Amino acid sequence: MKFKTMLVIFLVLAAVVFSYFFLGQAPQNQPITWGVVFSQTQATSLGLDWQKTYLALLDDLGVKNIKLATYWDLIEEKEGEYNFQDLDWQIQQAKNKGIKIILSIGMKTPRWPECHLPQWAVDLGKEKQQEEISVLLEKIVLRYQDSTSIIMWQVENEPFFPFGECPWVDKNFLKKEIALVKSLDNQKRPIVISDSGEGSFWINAARMGDVVGTTMYKKVWFTVPNFLKKYVGPLGNFGFYLDYPFPAVFYWRKAEIVKKLFNKEVICVELQAEPWGKLVLALSPVSEQIKTMNLEQFQKNITFAKKTGLNKFYLWGGEWWYWLKEKQNDPAIWNEAAKLFKN
Repeated sequence: MKFKTMLVIFLVLAAVVFSYFFLGQAPQNQPITWGVVFSQTQATSLGLDWQKTYLALLDDLGVKNIKLATYWDLIEEKEGEYNFQDLDWQIQQAKNKGIKIILSIGMKTPRWPECHLPQWAVDLGKEKQQEEISVLLEKIVLRYQDSTSIIMWQVENEPFFPFGECPWVDKNFLKKEIALVKSLDNQKRPIVISDSGEGSFWINAARMGDVVGTTMYKKVWFTVPNFLKKYVGPLGNFGFYLDYPFPAVFYWRKAEIVKKLFNKEVICVELQAEPWGKLVLALSPVSEQIKTMNLEQFQKNITFAKKTGLNKFYLWGGEWWYWLKEKQNDPAIWNEAAKLFKN
């Protein structure tokens, strides 16, 4: 009897949880702000002139909100020698055009391999790496704290999500990073902490950040994460295309929990608008790319985003749209994206 009672209670609770997160609709009457994530290294890996690509996003596409990634291995290629020339140029161009920036800073910033350590720092111990990262953050924040274009700092990228080639995950150090940025920034801008949209309920991000940044992916090539491969043996090399089953209301419900418990806003800092295949994008043939992203899928993802009830989205893939237009003579997605930014 006791077992049956517990089973009934479990099933009832499961039904309640399922109903809450998978049934219903989010309100959709609020205006949406659209932006783009830009990566200098991603444009370069696709064989593009990264400056020309950046200007095309700002001028031709009409982007007014952008998330920029800083890369430790580009800024401090040699220990103690800092080169901000490329980042200065990106921020100045945005300022000239009245564009608002979220600046992603830290060891782990957007794009593979996620953790962008310069070669000289790879073999340093964890404590020494953290000291160097703190210096890097100080250099960046003090250099750009007077920039009127930067509206938020994103400290690290999905710091709780074990994805990428990273030497460690350390929540206590993340707290120190956040405190450091807040102490240095004379404008007291909000701190964004990002987390997986599909693999997290954003509680840690909400505890630490002023704003929660979520990712939002719909169709990906799925493989067993590196940290789990040792537990699954031969299955660790198995992969397949996955359509995430989560409905739009799933994101809205989680955002409402964050709002009620922490009074924090949730924005989407990474909306899938490029392929996620077996290989990195630069090595993936177009025939493989279109399995996870094409014009139809792009339109579906935009429609899906509108149904989540969130009102700020930064699309992930602007460099790829430009590559399609310039290198593949296929401007379809570029032209479709323009409708979002020129409305």
